[in-house]
Order: sequence, then C-alpha cells, then structure tokens
Amino acid sequence: MERYLIKYMKVDLDKKNILLTGPRQVGKTTLSKMLGNDFDYFNFDNPEDRTGLQKKSWDRSKPLIIFDELHKLKKWKSWLKGIYDTEGIPPSLLVTGSARLDTFKKVGDSLAGRFFQFRMHPLDLKEISTFLKPDDLETELDKLLNLGGFPEPFLNGTTRFYNRWKKSHLDIILKQDLIDFENVQQITQVETLIQLLKYRVGSPVSYSSLARDLQCSDKTVKRWLTLLENMYVLFKVPPFHKKIARAIQKASKFYFYDTGQVQGDPGVKLENAVACAIQKALHFREDCLGEEGKLYYLKNKDGREIDFCITADNTPSLLIEVKYNDSSLSSNFDLFKKYFPGIKMIQVSKKLDREKTFPNGAEIRTASRWLSELHL
Repeated sequence: MERYLIKYMKVDLDKKNILLTGPRQVGKTTLSKMLGNDFDYFNFDNPEDRTGLQKKSWDRSKPLIIFDELHKLKKWKSWLKGIYDTEGIPPSLLVTGSARLDTFKKVGDSLAGRFFQFRMHPLDLKEISTFLKPDDLETELDKLLNLGGFPEPFLNGTTRFYNRWKKSHLDIILKQDLIDFENVQQITQVETLIQLLKYRVGSPVSYSSLARDLQCSDKTVKRWLTLLENMYVLFKVPPFHKKIARAIQKASKFYFYDTGQVQGDPGVKLENAVACAIQKALHFREDCLGEEGKLYYLKNKDGREIDFCITADNTPSLLIEVKYNDSSLSSNFDLFKKYFPGIKMIQVSKKLDREKTFPNGAEIRTASRWLSELHL
C-alpha cells in the first residue's frame, strides 16, 4: 500500500533533507524504506543502532540515510545540525520520530532551511478510497469509527485484534516514549487523563475540571495535555474569534488521532473521524503544497455552535457541522453566516436518504462520500 505522502517526499529528497513525524505505528518506518532500494537505516530504540549513531558510523556511500526515533537522542537538534553543516549530506538524509520534531522552529540551534517537514497521519476515508471500490465506503467508514485508522489494526479488521493492539500501543507511549520525551513521574495520572478525555471528545475541555478529577493543578493538566499533543496522542481544536485574546480565554476541544479510542455515541466518533480527516488535509496542504490553513470551532455567548471552522490567512472559509442521522439543516449556519458573508457551509451526516443544497448556499452531504473526496 503506497501512502499519500510518498510521491511528494521523493521529489523533495532531491532538494532537501526531510523530517517525518507522526503517531507511533502510523507507518513512518515502512514509508521511509519505500523511498528507495538502497539505504542505511538506524533506529535509536535499537542498542546496536544507537551505538552506530553515537559513533556516526553509517555508510556514507548510500544514497539515503534514515535516522528513526532520533528525537530520543540527547540534544538531537544540535547533533543533526552539526552533521548537516560539516558533512553536507543532502539530499539523502531522512529523520523520523513519533514526537513533534517541529519544535526546532522555536530553538536557537534552528534547523530551518535545512529540512522540509512532513506530518504523517493515520488512514482516513480519502486515502482508503484510493485502493477500495466506491461501494465499500460505508463499510470502511464503520471500520474507521470502531477500529481507528492506524494501518495494522485497520487492515486486520477485527475488534479482538484492535482491542489488544490499542492497549499495547498506549502502554508503549506512556511507559516508554513519554518517559524518554520528558521525565514524567505521574504516569498513572496521565493515563487517567486520557481515559477522561475519551468521554469528552467534541466538548470544550475545562482545565480546572480535569484538575479536580486528577487532584492536581490546572498548570499540570495543561502541561500533560501539551505532552500528549507532542506525542501525537491527541490534537487541540481551539475556538475561533476575531479578537485572538478572547479566543485564548475560551476552552479548546481535544480529538484523538485514533478514533477507535473515543467513547460515547456514534455521532461523537464520527465527529472525531471528521476532525482527523480535516487536520490531515490541512497538514498535507501545508507540508506538501505550502498552503496555510487552521482548524477551529465556533461558539457564541448563548452556546450556539458550529463543529468546525476552517480558516485561510486567519479568515474563515468553510463551516462544517457533523450529524450522525439528521437530514435537517442546522439553524446555526444562518446565525454565523452573517459574520462571514459568502462562506461555504457543509453539513455531513452518516445516515442520509438524499443529499441537499439550500438557498443560503449550505449543503448536506453523506459523510462517507464527502470524506472520501474531501476538498477543503
């Protein structure tokens, strides 16, 4: 199975070195090894490879060198910058990691200009539809909602396998990767935080409420949430407001990269799957095409809400409402449309007798078909 980033990465390897990040077991290593037939590969988790990295003893005659999980190397950014500056390896260096490596943009030993970044996401219906018949889309959407989009459990296709896989997957993140990334002693509390968030997907998250449940401070909860974002366990969707200060004061929503982890009614799972697909598309546009876009939600003082708001240049361009079984257009579209004249409005529903368009420009589309095509 050829993943969606491969052709763009092949083109860029001729010009730049590459940082490839994404959740653990999303397929980064497999993709990296598909970029060429002749490469030297080092995984920091492997003791022998770790020694080789420390000695810098890779085969420099190979056209491609792959450093996997390099973020676990102490001061890896300075180490990598030194190699680039002294050896001039490009265009053959590929660095992968299951933690966010884009933090290099904020540090003094900047790698900016030396590397292009790609963020790899789990499978979504658009990517799946490239190797499935259209008649299978509804069935595959059900699989995504129940098993998530990580390749191994999705392709296996059984709940029994997925339940075992997700436990070991989370254990590795919490008990190995998180400790490597930062010295976190309260692993049990972080695990409890994840369990609490599984039931709060689609709702604004209160730091103080979580802090009371976990018997810790608001500041600690915020730090743990940032760690889970950096480890690609979940991602944040903040509220949009023209006055940025007001937006910061409002609570954000959090969604899981693994939709199968979400607990609640099917509509919540569908909302999480839609959030994942949109975030994946926005990251693709930024990483592969150089186009910027951000994901928000809308909510007014009266509690009226639109699930997702996509912006370009900080200007809303698309509103998306997610329903599981509803053929009636949400009245919230008209409420927010007056603030953003001409904005595109789409409501997606998993169960829908027929698709519709309305005089105000809004559309109601079947979730499986819309997700399989997904043009933002």
